[in-house]
Parts: sequence; C-alpha cells; structure tokens
Amino acid sequence: MKVLQSWFSTLVYQSRLRKTGGTAFNRELLTECLQLRDFDDAGRRWSKKNYPGGYTSYGSLDKLHRFSSTFGELERDLGRHVRSFAKSLDWDLGGQRLVMTDCWVNIMPHHVAHSLHLHPNSVLSGTYYVATPRGCAGLKFEDPRISRFMAAPPRRANARPFNQMFVTYPARAGELILFESWLRHEVVANPVRSERISISFNYDWA
Repeated sequence: MKVLQSWFSTLVYQSRLRKTGGTAFNRELLTECLQLRDFDDAGRRWSKKNYPGGYTSYGSLDKLHRFSSTFGELERDLGRHVRSFAKSLDWDLGGQRLVMTDCWVNIMPHHVAHSLHLHPNSVLSGTYYVATPRGCAGLKFEDPRISRFMAAPPRRANARPFNQMFVTYPARAGELILFESWLRHEVVANPVRSERISISFNYDWA
C-alpha cells in the first residue's frame, strides 16, 4: 500500500480585519500614517539609511498601539484574529496570553523593496494593509527548509502549491496576514508609482 502524506506544515493566516466599517477605519489609519511620516524626523533619517526611498517608523516609533487611539483600536481588532491563529497552531501558552510588543508603519513608494528577513524575539508577526494600489507588490514567503535542500533538483514551474519554494500573498487594503515570526519573508520592489502603505506588528507571550 502506498501512503503519501504532508508533514511539518507552515501555516499563514489571511483575513479581512472587519466585516463592516473597514473602509472608514482605513481612512483614519491612512491619515495617521501620512501625518506620522511628516512628523517623524528621526524616522525619516533612519529610513534614509536603512530603508532607501521609503519610510518606516520601525527605527523611531515602533510602539504606535501604546500612544495612538487609532492604532490601539487596530490592536483590539487584531486580537480575535491572533487568538484564532494561535488556536490553529495548537500552541500551549501555559495560561499566558499573546501581547502586541511592536507596531510600526511602512510606506513604500515606486521601486522601494523590503529585503528577505524574519522577526527575532517574537513568536507571531503580521501586517495589515492600509493602501494597496493596483499592481503593487505582495508579501513573499520562503520555504523555511530551503537551506537544507542541498542537492535537491529544482521544482517544476507548475509544481503543486505545497511543493513551491516561495509563495506570494497579494496585498489588499483592509486585509491582514499573520505568520510565525521565524518565517522569512520579503516585499519585492514596488512596481507601481503610487505608495503601498502597511502596518506591521509583533506579538510575544507573557
């Protein structure tokens, strides 16, 4: 008897943030993101060196949920999604809970990219999309086993989804993506002239 099974799954969670009222809330977030870029001199300086051509508050204001009521509302909305994802992962938190530790803005104009990286010192990470012009770059994930493939042959171009070495989730305003923080990911160069705006965040358990 032949048995073929798939093991060691890597789960990625995708959902609309809200069933209703998402468009108006996104407008509030967009206004704050743009105001933040104008206000954040330190962030613009950090971005000039570390995020060429774009803006991120990662190096200056990375706890936005703690001092902005709008970002605090985003944190509350994310809570049920985070709990749902943790349940799907069968995590045993030992009576503790997942807490948002970091929250920051990313603004990617034309040609700006975010290179391959992961989020150390966190257990769960994600992004929420505020502005996603048609044709903008998505979020690309890498197979976490890739460094161990050694002499493995290349995959066919039409390989089944679970055998692909990379997968890209399209960026859509009003949607969020959650993933375990060890999973490497990137955003390739934004091919469109309009700005792609997102909010990234990390969770730890405490």
